[in-house]
Amino acid sequence: MNIEEIKSAIEKAVPGAHVELVLNPSPSAQHSLLLRPEQAQAIAEFLRDDPELHLDFCSNATGVDWLDTETSEKVKVKKLVDGIEQEVEEVRKTHTPGYLEAVYHIYSMEKKHGPVIIRMRTGNRSDQVTLPSLTPVWRSAEFQEREIFDLFGIIFEGHPDLRRILMWDGFEDHPMRKDYVEPNDYEYEPTAHDSVLEKAKQARAMEGA
Repeated sequence: MNIEEIKSAIEKAVPGAHVELVLNPSPSAQHSLLLRPEQAQAIAEFLRDDPELHLDFCSNATGVDWLDTETSEKVKVKKLVDGIEQEVEEVRKTHTPGYLEAVYHIYSMEKKHGPVIIRMRTGNRSDQVTLPSLTPVWRSAEFQEREIFDLFGIIFEGHPDLRRILMWDGFEDHPMRKDYVEPNDYEYEPTAHDSVLEKAKQARAMEGA
């Protein structure tokens, strides 16, 4: 099946399923399927259990951070200028809230095909960052969802052991967020060198100021 056929198969098999095709314009042309979080687990189970697809292995799961964006466009509007209606040009700005994504590459080990790429999006980057865990469907996603939680801050509901995997428990923030700011604290570097050494010197200088 190609990606369009898989999309159709999902929508036929899973009641009320809505799947969006996300095109990839790069030479790889690895298009993906955007799933609604509330339908994701049922769709994942279909992809795993369908006898033709039998996508039984998640090889990779990763996070993506999409910042807020603002676009501008010039529009012509009619306004009163010195009591005379005239057509003038204005700049109209549109603000689009950012979000986080979890992206999964899945294969069929039995049928030797794939990857099929599926993704989910959070409501925003602040207080709506919960997505369903797909670890109950593909066990190989367990550590990778922990990494996404640790580095991007997505909370995977239903994950069997959701805790940090790279950073320590008391660490604040998520280092792979695009707006992440490194702490001004380098005393943990026993052999600071190059750019880290320069930052350490600046940090000490600020402390002594």
